[in-house]
Amino acid sequence: MSVPVAGLPRRLALSALAGAGRFCALGSGGTRWRGVPAGHRRGLADLQPKRVPRQGFKDSDSWLPKYRSERKSYITNPNLATTLVRILKEEAKSPDQLFLECNPGPGILTQALLESKAKVIALESNRTFLPHLESLQKKMNGKLEVVYCDFFKMDPRNFGIVKPPIMISETLFRHLGIEAVPWSKDTPLRVVGIFPSKNEKKILWKLLYDLYSSTSIFSYGRVELNMFITEKEYETLLSETQNASHYQSSNPLWDRAPNRKLINQEPWSSFGVYRHSGGQEKVKNKNPLVQTDKQVEENMCLIQLTPLENLFTENLTSVNYDIFFHMLKQCFMKRNFRLMDHLQLLSPVNATAILKEMGKHGDMKITDLYPQDFKQLFETIEYFKESCRWLFDDCMEEMIV
Repeated sequence: MSVPVAGLPRRLALSALAGAGRFCALGSGGTRWRGVPAGHRRGLADLQPKRVPRQGFKDSDSWLPKYRSERKSYITNPNLATTLVRILKEEAKSPDQLFLECNPGPGILTQALLESKAKVIALESNRTFLPHLESLQKKMNGKLEVVYCDFFKMDPRNFGIVKPPIMISETLFRHLGIEAVPWSKDTPLRVVGIFPSKNEKKILWKLLYDLYSSTSIFSYGRVELNMFITEKEYETLLSETQNASHYQSSNPLWDRAPNRKLINQEPWSSFGVYRHSGGQEKVKNKNPLVQTDKQVEENMCLIQLTPLENLFTENLTSVNYDIFFHMLKQCFMKRNFRLMDHLQLLSPVNATAILKEMGKHGDMKITDLYPQDFKQLFETIEYFKESCRWLFDDCMEEMIV
């Protein structure tokens, strides 16, 4: 049965969008029901989720973002490019894998990849570099495809009709002839690039949402990411945290989703920084894109993120992943609460029974848990047979909407 959403209160609109039987009202929040219609369930591995509406590749009307003095880092050192190709080839499971290069700029890494017999799709968001890349494309006999596209702005969550460089992944991949593969298969393509320093946190969060929901690039399979990221962000989000009090809500998500590997480190002086107009800036061994009162020397870390084949389980799927996210955010907003207090806020299921199943005691704090414990907590609550298992307060509902 279809339910009109426009004009409904936010809480009712949420229930209508979620589908019959998924949420119900309870006090000032809501609960999640165990019974989800079969059509809304995702298989444990291979079922592809519904994608966003299609848009024309060349002729769609649109808005274009206003670029001011936006600056980006590029690989401009041929020796670094050669080193990266060697490392990526050593990590490859197949010699014929496809590379999707994000913002290749002057094409130094592009040429190195092509010389190694790889096939490359270059997604460039700066028109200044397109003529050189397109000239190179004509010489490569189909080994290079150049597209005016910004990988880091692909599949915006709130969009109308979009136009390159902002694109929808389904439109792009259909144009390129890339087909989805089952989640149980090897990675269909490898993405390589440099995270924009200005928006690293937002981009990382969007990647997590896309991964756990099996949408955007991850609707095509277990796409492997090979990305340079600032050393600070690497240490904060991706490294193994020894002190639990330093955990962020994203740590358990990174810990349980992709296989993470640091495969190289390079000083900032190894990269070139260009304005959007195409002018290059002089770079010392510090991050010129992050403005602080005191600049410090910093490295860039090349990390490899490969989605795990067993990411999804019977109790954690691309249907209920959002509840896992909201549970984590709720926990970390009140990190000094006892575990027992959190359970009483999160779920109507008997808290003592949950703790017994987990082998934990109620006086523990969130900071006493390790990243893997949060997934165990979520799956334990999901495992119980009660029809209503999750409570939503107003803050969690704001996150959903």
